[in-house]
Amino acid sequence: MKALLRIACSLLLISASFDAAAADTIVRDLPPGLHVPADARPGPGFDIERATEAWLGLLSPEQRALSDAYFEGGYWLKLWSLLYGLGVMAILLGTGLSRHMRDFAERAGRRPWLAVAIYGGLFIVATFALDLPLSIYRGFVREHQYGLSNLTLSGWLHEKVIGLALSVVLGSVVLSVFYAVMRRAGQRWWVWATGFAFGFTLLLDLIYPVFIAPLFNDYKPLPEGPVRDTVLSLARANEIPTDHLEWFDASKQTTRISANVSGLGNVARINLNDNLLNKTSLPEIRAVLGHEMGHYVLNHPFKLAVYFGLLYGIAFAGVHFALDRALSRWGPALGLRNRADPAALPLIVAIFSIVWLALAPFNHTVVRSVEAEADAFGLNAAREPEGFAMAAMRLSTYRKLKPGPVEEFIFYDHPSGYDRVRRSMIWLKENQNATPSSLLPRP
Repeated sequence: MKALLRIACSLLLISASFDAAAADTIVRDLPPGLHVPADARPGPGFDIERATEAWLGLLSPEQRALSDAYFEGGYWLKLWSLLYGLGVMAILLGTGLSRHMRDFAERAGRRPWLAVAIYGGLFIVATFALDLPLSIYRGFVREHQYGLSNLTLSGWLHEKVIGLALSVVLGSVVLSVFYAVMRRAGQRWWVWATGFAFGFTLLLDLIYPVFIAPLFNDYKPLPEGPVRDTVLSLARANEIPTDHLEWFDASKQTTRISANVSGLGNVARINLNDNLLNKTSLPEIRAVLGHEMGHYVLNHPFKLAVYFGLLYGIAFAGVHFALDRALSRWGPALGLRNRADPAALPLIVAIFSIVWLALAPFNHTVVRSVEAEADAFGLNAAREPEGFAMAAMRLSTYRKLKPGPVEEFIFYDHPSGYDRVRRSMIWLKENQNATPSSLLPRP
């Protein structure tokens, strides 16, 4: 196994070197600044469809082909990731490694909760190691191949190790609670597991921006200037706390633009990445922050936790239905005792992964719906349809611009670039006499 990993990593490193060099020739990003096509400018003869097509034309045929290839390749990558993950779980079960880890954990930790925590840490490290070849391709090689990553291999591995440490700490606690529920709740374990998943999702929403995100990026107060002034004004107008307004150095990792307004209740953090600050115009920043503030004002983190809780319930019910049947058939041969045996975790993960992939279109629909709500909020709050359209086109340099309806239902967890540009043009047509001055006809 060690020799196989060394060979795989060597091949991936060679490929990464080639792809990183090739990425220098890719002109993926649109140029900085706001670029409004002539046919998309407001006026008496403004036409929504013509304006939309004019915006889509900002991407060259080569840029659009590159974007489509990256996004469509992700469809297959999801399938290969599932199959690879199932193979990893099969190795843990078939070789007896999971059983041996359980036996070691029970010797090292006399109490059930401690034994499960020890097993959980070992399980997370083992799956990390076995998944590493695919993870290198998925997260490093492919991102460089399409010009989306700025990380060196050592920087990427450093972040993976930080993520592994966090996973071991949090995952061990989560698994201890999960198996305590499974031991005590009996046949209704999946109901209690659903409630726990809901609560843990809310907890992550609270702790991630404060304790986890700073482990990967430096967060600094947004300096004085037009950007800070306009973001603060937009936040105050929508009754969002402005105690934490920061920017972070995402450019060391990625070429993507992003921002977020995180937190629950009266706790909010407004964060802009440096790509957004350096590559875009003030109307785009207003549009992006209007969208992100929409998530906060419309209480989307809590709503998504509820929606995901329902989907978790369906997934856990599927695991409950299949797990006992699988254990009765293969458990004795694999040395698995019952559903509360931590050594059966690879079997639980395998079943859950299959059910979760089947639920992906519904998961995507939920997220896409709240994203569309935030889009509508942002257009009305920021009143920057041209900035919104420009930002949508920047995102479309790595998201397929115009999918078919079935494709969008199955694979898209955000509205497509075409849909976002078109809705911004609808807003513009209906608000041509509104301020700000960016909506007025240009000479």
